[in-house]
Amino acid sequence: QVQLVESGGGLVQAGGSLRLSCAASGRTFSSYVMGWFRQAPGKEREFVAAIRWSGGSSWYADSVKGRFTISGDNAKNTVYLQMNSLKPEDTAVYYCAAGRLNNGITYYGNYGYWGQGTQVTVSS
Repeated sequence: QVQLVESGGGLVQAGGSLRLSCAASGRTFSSYVMGWFRQAPGKEREFVAAIRWSGGSSWYADSVKGRFTISGDNAKNTVYLQMNSLKPEDTAVYYCAAGRLNNGITYYGNYGYWGQGTQVTVSS
């Protein structure tokens, strides 16, 4: 049974930092892409960042480039999202996702596994 468990969310002031973690279990994810998406109230789920376990290629939404960094620890089967210089508009529920895909990295519909989400709130 595949499980993705996010942690690390919370309340932070604008300009602050948080690190989200996503612990994956239940199968071998070496051929997978691991992604982070977020969803604010009344808005669609949007792509934040993704990383391919094999090779380590990474992708970022324009809105977070230079501020967020995605990384993975193969030994722990855990993906991280380091978020710096946070802004109030980063406030959302952040979801971890996993999928076997070669394209369509930024489309949430291409990911087959999802975590339960973790709330990130950035105050101004």
